[in-house]
Amino acid sequence: MWEEGKRAQTQVIVLISIVILGSCLGNLSQTALNAMFSGMAADFGVQMELGQWVTTLYMLVLGITVPVVTYLMRRFPLKNVVLAALLLLVIGAAIDVAAPSFEVLVAGRALQAVSAGITMPMMISIVMTSFPRDKQATVMGIAGIAMGFAPNIGPTIGGWMIGFAGWRSFFVALFVCALVLLLLAAVLITRRPQANSSARLDVLSLLLSALGFGGLLLGFSNASSFGLASPYIWVPAILGALFLALYLRRQKHVEHPLTNLRIFDSWRYRVSFWAANALFASFMGITLIIPLFIENQWGGTALQAGLALLPGTVAAFIVNPLAGWLVDRIGARPVVVVASVFLAVGAVSMAFIDEATPFWAIVALQGVRATGVSGLIGPLTSWGMADLPHEIMTDGSSFGTAVRQACASVGTALMVFAIAATEVVFQTGCNFPGCPVGVKSYVSFTTCVQVIYQGWFDTNGPSFGFT
Repeated sequence: MWEEGKRAQTQVIVLISIVILGSCLGNLSQTALNAMFSGMAADFGVQMELGQWVTTLYMLVLGITVPVVTYLMRRFPLKNVVLAALLLLVIGAAIDVAAPSFEVLVAGRALQAVSAGITMPMMISIVMTSFPRDKQATVMGIAGIAMGFAPNIGPTIGGWMIGFAGWRSFFVALFVCALVLLLLAAVLITRRPQANSSARLDVLSLLLSALGFGGLLLGFSNASSFGLASPYIWVPAILGALFLALYLRRQKHVEHPLTNLRIFDSWRYRVSFWAANALFASFMGITLIIPLFIENQWGGTALQAGLALLPGTVAAFIVNPLAGWLVDRIGARPVVVVASVFLAVGAVSMAFIDEATPFWAIVALQGVRATGVSGLIGPLTSWGMADLPHEIMTDGSSFGTAVRQACASVGTALMVFAIAATEVVFQTGCNFPGCPVGVKSYVSFTTCVQVIYQGWFDTNGPSFGFT
């Protein structure tokens, strides 16, 4: 595609820019509500546990949607898929602006989640199939802003907007931005013959995927509301794992698989797949844990909760593209090792924060940790995806995104479990949300991930390390 001339190059740049911005809006809306739970729950007269369904359902719907993106990109013109995703985001935001009840609010969030579930794997697939090899990591680094910068800045924006103009103002801004993107996509993206009328949707695979990922996400999302032994956690999680296993088994034999499992024939994809899953499991929960710690334990405001993540957000905005650019020039290994050091230093240091820790220290340590995360997201993705044949690139991006979403939920649940366990063992007397032990538990998990990284990246050979 890149070789087709200047006009084709311009089209690719326009396309990926719109998709990246759309994915940014989706990821931003996912985390922004972490700082707005209290306000929304109070306005609708619901308990905090019920209020968290605006995020829980978002994760569920997103995880269910992602696997079907492979079929959508094969069956329909790419422009149509992009327009559909952005239209759903516009409609979902409009519903939430005027939501008269909590149930209507959640319905709007579900539409936004479908949009995000389409744009995220689409973004990765377009980068890896539309740009030359020596530019893929650079562009993936820019795309990494949607995966790293947007989730980090979400609580900051959410905290500022609820304090300035109320929580509905966020959805007004989301509606306007999404509508502008939709109009730009309609005008600037040209139709290209990418549709494949022979593509078929295996309905049973879709059902098994929805039950599998949905069950896992629901089970572990319930960890913040129920006890460790609650059947509301383990029953959906176990059933989800069972359905996911059946889904994977079916993909090996069905004529039109939803996910082509040939992606795992690549050892580089396997390594990046598991490493990225561990990374997402460890870092996504920080956008919940830190704001809740600031508001409930440290005694700060919603705005301060958002500001605590701001330096890390700025770092993500700079480091994501920089890391991609460096990978294209010096290789993935040195970039990942340096980023891992930042991750380890920031995580270990955060183990020592408590109510007496100065606000500036919390902010600085979060910035160091976020710098490490931002330096890992893009290189891991581009290095692993680059080894896949073009015809299964979308399979790799969609399945990888779905599993990472599930791992993010699992990682957050592990933090909740650790909080509960330490409270029982040490009788700390602190209750989630906002317990410093929760931050320390998060740190322990992140540090374990770092050890794994170092083992992979310091080992040569087809099973582990970078070449």
